[in-house]
Amino acid sequence: MSNLPTVNAEISIVPIGTSDTSMGKEIAAAYDAIRNIKNLKVNLTPMSTQIESDNLDDIFQAILAAHNSAKSVGAKRVISTIRIDERLDKPNTLDEKVRSVKTKANQVGITTD
Repeated sequence: MSNLPTVNAEISIVPIGTSDTSMGKEIAAAYDAIRNIKNLKVNLTPMSTQIESDNLDDIFQAILAAHNSAKSVGAKRVISTIRIDERLDKPNTLDEKVRSVKTKANQVGITTD
């Protein structure tokens, strides 16, 4: 990442119309497609995938890639929940956001680890 403003996003997809109640195959395909986009930082979490870039176009490309890959492995329908944080005044990475919360929590006596 550069010192340009940062775009953080969280995407959660729900593939529908598959032959199984498990969504692992479709989620894995979506995650792999997102990871293959250059200039993204990608974090897989139990409930979503967090992505970071210095431009919004990469974020939208990742969302499209996730949808297309889930469909390519059998989903007949894909529902997405997307949150985008585009900060223009300064860079603010996913790691910096976590560090900031932990610092503030420690200042008031809350342990975070």
